[in-house]
Amino acid sequence: MPQFLSSFSLLFILFSSFSVSSRPTNSWNYTAKVPLEGTPFRLSTPLIGEDGKIYACSEKTLFAFESNGYIAWSLDLDFKCNVGMPPVHGGRGTMYLVAEERVLKVNFMKMGTSESATQVFFGPGPGQQKPGEIVGVAVSTLSSLVFINVKNRGLFAFAMHGQLLWSVGPVLDQFGYRQGCRRTVTDCYFTSVPVIDQCEASIYISNSQGELYSLSIRSPHFNWIQDFSSFDKVYTVTPGDNGRLYAIIPFKAFVLALDASSGNVLWQGSTGPLSAAEYAPLVDSNGWISVGSLDGFLYSFSPTGTLKKFSNSATVDSVIQVSPLLACSGYAIYISQTEMSGKIIHTNGGFTYVSAMQPKSAVFSLLVPATGSIYWSESYPGQFSSVLSQSDLQHFVLDESLLLAFVTAAKTGNPLLCRSTRNHLYNLPFEQGFLSNIFCAGNQRAILLFLFFESLVLLLLVALVPFCCKFWRKKKLQGQHLGNFLEKRENRRTRAEEGCRGSSRQ
Repeated sequence: MPQFLSSFSLLFILFSSFSVSSRPTNSWNYTAKVPLEGTPFRLSTPLIGEDGKIYACSEKTLFAFESNGYIAWSLDLDFKCNVGMPPVHGGRGTMYLVAEERVLKVNFMKMGTSESATQVFFGPGPGQQKPGEIVGVAVSTLSSLVFINVKNRGLFAFAMHGQLLWSVGPVLDQFGYRQGCRRTVTDCYFTSVPVIDQCEASIYISNSQGELYSLSIRSPHFNWIQDFSSFDKVYTVTPGDNGRLYAIIPFKAFVLALDASSGNVLWQGSTGPLSAAEYAPLVDSNGWISVGSLDGFLYSFSPTGTLKKFSNSATVDSVIQVSPLLACSGYAIYISQTEMSGKIIHTNGGFTYVSAMQPKSAVFSLLVPATGSIYWSESYPGQFSSVLSQSDLQHFVLDESLLLAFVTAAKTGNPLLCRSTRNHLYNLPFEQGFLSNIFCAGNQRAILLFLFFESLVLLLLVALVPFCCKFWRKKKLQGQHLGNFLEKRENRRTRAEEGCRGSSRQ
């Protein structure tokens, strides 16, 4: 089993000697809360919102940062948030976050009003027993559904207004046949954060025995269950929006590409050692999946499994320990490589081990895996760090994931055209199913077939419309004594001809 970085915690602490410059005008009607001098707070895993702000919580406060590091606003919470889980975007000005075995719902539209902007969406009321450890939360903005995994209890699906729609555990008995937990039902429970695949209208979740489930997003129906315990019981999954599902096996350092409709393995590829068991890869709009490794390389696989390796620094002394982030174009990604002192790599029993002492500097880069083009690169400390060091971030302890989030939100060095909100696939104005599936990125064959079928329908309509119009006119005349009309017209024509003959004789 590969060892993660030993005695290594990468913390970029901004020096308190910098003075706070004046903040930009706050868009909300109240003052943002800033931690006291000399007491830096640790922020949770960040979320880059659709509005370009970065959301993270600390203790009992939710912060919204501008991309330049200044606090846009802050919101006091009644419960201490879980710093290991990022807030989850809920659409329509809402956000969900986990705090003290509860899921809180934040409504930005109520901020600055007489109504409370936060409410307990899921969890115990006063005097009630806690439901248990919340493993993860996911939100389908397209379906307006919230999914919550509670350890030893199961997966719960709620409407956004709070109504429980359905729940399911890791075992489902149908027609006398048991699905899930094939070895034993003892100590078998869902262990992962629910992962939503909008293109397949599915949810993916794994259990403690290494089985991966695909569930229908609308009902507690198991599409398929695949047992990956032969690889490992610990892994993360990421949908590819192209009929693919990718599983990262961190302890064995390789990638599995799965058929999203069946869960069958299509191909697998090896990477270098990974930094954490919950490492999440990134899939861009070209369908390339990218994984950063402690050996200093970025491993990028094409949809068919072709591998490209990237490095923009001396890999001998560098590591990549945080997941890449997608640039606003959808095709480029931001990565962070950290130069280490005392880095040692050795192999034992087919596994690669990496150890290091402390970080020296970092290199942030913007690249397109499909083409290999690097558009921007900058060292930290550098120009970008000097801007952040004069902002409100000097009051917080920052790690690479936070810094990479600010680089990404600021669109630093990005010459590519950003996607508009309407370009995002999850905002397509139709239900999941056939249409949402064929328009997902990468389903080129399905798109061509749909366009061909649509063209045939249009040609058929063009041919039928004139025929229908003529038929309608004839049917209309049939109800208006057509025989008498034709007889009168014939008599008039005959009299006219006789009149012409008489004139010609004279």
